[in-house]
Amino acid sequence: MEDFEKKIEKDVVIEVVNLSRATWKEAQIFKKILEEDVEKKFRKLVVDISQCEFLDSTFLGTLVFGKKAVNKIGGELKIVEPDSVFKVLREKTATLQVFDSYKTVAEAINSFN
Repeated sequence: MEDFEKKIEKDVVIEVVNLSRATWKEAQIFKKILEEDVEKKFRKLVVDISQCEFLDSTFLGTLVFGKKAVNKIGGELKIVEPDSVFKVLREKTATLQVFDSYKTVAEAINSFN
């Protein structure tokens, strides 16, 4: 299984992060993926981090970068959150408050309508 997997459902691009730990090393790769999505003018983007048990600050920063970049082209980036980690991180940092987050990919996709 690849670390990052792109799926397209209807007009929504889903970037699946197949990692238990998402750190600075993976953030560099993922930032390029998000940049490509923005260049292709994908305006409905879901990032599925539900498999991540750990996200470091660099990877979080990449998610914020992606959200800002998609917003600049008139789009939205939404997150499918991991159960335990996201809740703890959300409580400890205001950074995650900027994201619309969902429990499942289906919920995130439906939220665009």
